[in-house]
Amino acid sequence: MILYEYPLNERIRTLLRLEELFGRFAFFVGQDQPLDHHAALITLFEIADIAGRSDLKADLIKELDRQRQTLQTYRGNPDIATDALEAFIDEVERALSALNQIPGKPGQHLNENEWLSSIRSRSVIPGGTCRFDLPSYYAWRHNVAEQRRQDIDKWVAPLVPLRDAITIVLGLAREAGHASKAMAQQGSYQQMLTGRVYQLMQVRVATDLRVIPEASANKYMLWVRFTTQDGDLKPRPVDSDVPFLLTLCNL
Repeated sequence: MILYEYPLNERIRTLLRLEELFGRFAFFVGQDQPLDHHAALITLFEIADIAGRSDLKADLIKELDRQRQTLQTYRGNPDIATDALEAFIDEVERALSALNQIPGKPGQHLNENEWLSSIRSRSVIPGGTCRFDLPSYYAWRHNVAEQRRQDIDKWVAPLVPLRDAITIVLGLAREAGHASKAMAQQGSYQQMLTGRVYQLMQVRVATDLRVIPEASANKYMLWVRFTTQDGDLKPRPVDSDVPFLLTLCNL
């Protein structure tokens, strides 16, 4: 099945985008070719653009602290595995400590590096990082792969606590949801939320159905509409019934 995820508020939308970017970054930095490491660096700039929002770090600290307090209430519960609980509390506390040690805004260190700033400013121009625009960057790309990787690892290191915090928060949200079977009649599904507030919607649909869910929600109702793609890949509405799994997640 294919899993589609839809954020139901701005905070989760930001975290999902950063999760996607960190995953892309990890892929490219793990490769050896200069173009792969160029893609990793450009992705790092995208991460910094989002991470530098003034309220992101504070929101993550607040959420992790709230989760730590909730987890601590389970201590002594005979139905909870003590070792696993304590290990997870330790993980949350390490993530909290690391976030608090980030000086200023996440990604600020990239702006303070004059050489990286020159690459960043040129990268928004189509073809702006050509060899004649940035000869020093062109020379850097001719370093051996391990040297380039060491440099990139150094530049991403101050953002790693952010990545770890995002992994914990999104993991907790996903684990809080329970999948249920649903049917989109003639490609459309609606569900009343009866006052419940959710942060993330997951839709799982069989790959062989070749349909694409489009979802939206407000505080009263959620909608899922299915489309398919024709020869020129333009989406068009599905007029048949579509079975799927629906998960609503909330921290």
